[in-house]
Amino acid sequence: MTTKTILITGAGSGFGKAAAIGMAKNGHNIIATVHVSSQVTPLREEAEALGLSNLRVERLDLTDSYDIKQAQSWDFDVLWNNAGMGEAGPVWEIPVDLVRKNYEVNVFLPLILTQGVVQKWVREGKKGKVVFTSSMGGLFTPANWGTYVSTKHALEAFAEAMQQELAQYGIRVQTINPGAYYTGYNETMADNPFRWLDDEVNFTKRADLRKGFDDFFATPEGKMDAQEMIDRMIEIVPADEGKFRNVVPQVIEDMLKNHQLAAWENRI
Repeated sequence: MTTKTILITGAGSGFGKAAAIGMAKNGHNIIATVHVSSQVTPLREEAEALGLSNLRVERLDLTDSYDIKQAQSWDFDVLWNNAGMGEAGPVWEIPVDLVRKNYEVNVFLPLILTQGVVQKWVREGKKGKVVFTSSMGGLFTPANWGTYVSTKHALEAFAEAMQQELAQYGIRVQTINPGAYYTGYNETMADNPFRWLDDEVNFTKRADLRKGFDDFFATPEGKMDAQEMIDRMIEIVPADEGKFRNVVPQVIEDMLKNHQLAAWENRI
């Protein structure tokens, strides 16, 4: 594998940060972008302490059009759309402005960034690669996670379309679909409904929803060691070849395949 220059969004924490450091240690040139300015200096200092002069840290707030424009002007081989956020709670009661916000951050803004990048690559004749962090939730929909996972369903559709549309230009497209690894991301998302869910107004009761989330996170599938996924990301993102869809771990891939088959017999 040749050395790649890789732009990562959402590299201030979780999978993005760990994989950025891992790929830099493997010799790739990393542009690790973070959401807020206060994340920049700590990550720069961590990279310096690790001796990773090939790990560059920049702010890229996807809600800032100037940040996006600046990032689109940088030269890199791989765009990894990893940044995201999530709204949970019952779809039939969630405020729709929160749904719109989730789509803005997870779908529309990454699409704007990606369009600018791939159009530049096509003009230049550059054979780059785009990776989207989707989710196991891009391939099935559990109750009370519908808003977040619907954004990942949308990413799956955009990625599959782009894979076909950009193949003629030598631009590759992939998704990475993590299971419920323990990074704090899912746990924080599960807290979000409790800022609007009101027992005096809503049919869904706070205690019932909290128990459902807590019961899930108490299972082995709800608290998997993130290092397995990080190691796979470090391999997948720079690779010249591989599968379009990358579900980890195998037990989740098998579960999703069974779910999709069973969906044909699902009855109302």
